[in-house]
Amino acid sequence: MSEENVAEVTAAEIARLAGVGRAAVSNWRRRHADFPKPVGGSETSPSFALPEVEDWLRAQGKLAEVPLRERVWQQVTAHPGGAVAALVEAGAALLVVRDRPAEWLELTAVSDPRMATLLGPVRDRVLTARLGPGHPLAATAPRAADMPLLRAAAELAAGPGAHKAFEFLLGRHLDANPRQYTLTPDGCAALMAALAGPGVRSALDPACGTGSLLRALTGATTLHAQDASPELAALTALRLALHGSAQVRAAAADSLRADAFAEPALDAVLCHPPFNERNWGHEELAYDPRWEYGFPARTESELAWIQHALAHLREGGTAVLLMPPAVAARRSGRRIRADLLRRGALRAVIALPAGAAPPYGIPLQLWVLRRPAPHAPAPNGLLLVDTAGLAPDGQARAAWPAVHEAVLDAWTAYDRNAGAAEVPGLARVVPVVELLDDDVDLTPARHLPPPGTGGGLAELAAVRERLTESLTRAARLTPPPTPADAAPARLPQTTIGELARAGALLLHTGTGTGSAAGPDAGEPPVLTEHDVYAGAAPSGTLAAGPEEPFLAAPGDVVVPVVGAVGAARVIGADAASGAGAALGRNVQLLRPDPAALDPWFVAGFLRGTANTRRASSHASTATRLDVRRLRLPRLPLAEQRRYGARFRELAEFEDALARAARLGEQLVQGLYDGLSDGSVLPE
Repeated sequence: MSEENVAEVTAAEIARLAGVGRAAVSNWRRRHADFPKPVGGSETSPSFALPEVEDWLRAQGKLAEVPLRERVWQQVTAHPGGAVAALVEAGAALLVVRDRPAEWLELTAVSDPRMATLLGPVRDRVLTARLGPGHPLAATAPRAADMPLLRAAAELAAGPGAHKAFEFLLGRHLDANPRQYTLTPDGCAALMAALAGPGVRSALDPACGTGSLLRALTGATTLHAQDASPELAALTALRLALHGSAQVRAAAADSLRADAFAEPALDAVLCHPPFNERNWGHEELAYDPRWEYGFPARTESELAWIQHALAHLREGGTAVLLMPPAVAARRSGRRIRADLLRRGALRAVIALPAGAAPPYGIPLQLWVLRRPAPHAPAPNGLLLVDTAGLAPDGQARAAWPAVHEAVLDAWTAYDRNAGAAEVPGLARVVPVVELLDDDVDLTPARHLPPPGTGGGLAELAAVRERLTESLTRAARLTPPPTPADAAPARLPQTTIGELARAGALLLHTGTGTGSAAGPDAGEPPVLTEHDVYAGAAPSGTLAAGPEEPFLAAPGDVVVPVVGAVGAARVIGADAASGAGAALGRNVQLLRPDPAALDPWFVAGFLRGTANTRRASSHASTATRLDVRRLRLPRLPLAEQRRYGARFRELAEFEDALARAARLGEQLVQGLYDGLSDGSVLPE
């Protein structure tokens, strides 16, 4: 690789290579005169040459070998055209690896310049076969300078496959640039795909982003994707082509102004469109034939996307769109909403809990629509579902499996029988005539009967009984008073880093990513830093990667490394405590040698306030913990177990208090609701 194309790494990336906190890298720079000098970046965020960093880490015994995935990622970031250009080149090469493995092996047997010459025709044939003739990706010729990256990407795919290798690289890019992309979480995408139905053979996403919605479909043979960003259109095309065997057609243009797929009548349209856009084409599209249900106001860009989706469906085809809640209630859209109802195009409005998808602060809605067949009778009712009650306090991640199941149960019953069993506070089929008033407000919560007070008076009594039990248990577990004249113990100290070097424990840094959804079938869940702080079950999903995830086991200690409050959790034997889960990015795992360290002893001392303060560093927006700097006293194993037993009692007391607090809030709110709706009398 030429001098100007040498991969550069930041301090955070050096920390990831060495499995340490960023503060450790800062200390190395101050203490070691031979630490590599910056070669780029800025004074506050310098970058360093990767080969020099690797050599220094090996010389210090801090790194045996840079993992292949990190080496490939650094080549991606060092690409002169930027990371997206590198991902496009790598994705096209991985498609050759997957579809023409024998030809790829022949290509790699020659020099880089010769490989670049021979790769072009092979790559063009593969791209034409999967993405259609004349695809823009086929217009660029491979460069010899990119061959090391392509060889490394193919090597990365040798074990898990080309699809997972590309997903890992794309996921790392998306994680590194969170503000540039609006992502639909996998769980939400899976629900939207399930609502579209099992028989979808052709589908479109007119605002495809990174292709998550179309990727969630199974069994489709033709996928159409369009996005205003050429970069996203190219990445989505390659992602979908690597994911399955469907024919992929992708276009880069504004779907409302320059529809690239006006002709096909498709089985399904899935879309997470941009919200609240004023410049969507209101003036130039005034007489567009897509506005079959009314011309959207300038402030109603979402209703333009809805009609765009309906225009691309065959008769009976289904569209599922993710919408902001205001679309159901804004007065400027009431005429279009009314016509969608009268003609039977709108079938369901489903309110999701806040945190299900970005923007995470508001409860988004799913709109399910069908293209009506001529002369077919319109359904008499609209299915309204409100899942907010399934995720109290905005805990959409933990509640997502229940949300998914409840929504599909209600939709399946409605779609099969044109009706659904009414569930107070959750689901109801509302007659269309009841909705056609002056406002045509389709917000589900406005039309659903209130839930029974905590499930009824019997449920309130059960909550009170559980609260009493929890308070009794908390009282029993309350720690005894400490003697006032007790002298503080002065114990010899060691650090986690020293114990790791001595082999008394194993350190592992989490790399999984969490999203607001449950895990995919067969994939382990991800234990996020939020789960550790809240004492909750693993709630994240695992991003695809080229390596098997490192899973937590009973007796491990997990520590969040971001946040101002110290926390540590001992993994128990059950899945709810984290056993068998992968680790989120901001979680570090300590696996003590049971012959040398007691896990409860380790976890207890890691939570000490003074301990976490000494080991923390402060960035501009967060406090980060360097786990290696945390201290433990040097004690025999028997004495450790005495401390560990006491720390375990404190953890049980803490859990009892938290459970009592939750039950107390539930009882209080239930009584407020009961008194206000008349189901509970003052006496």
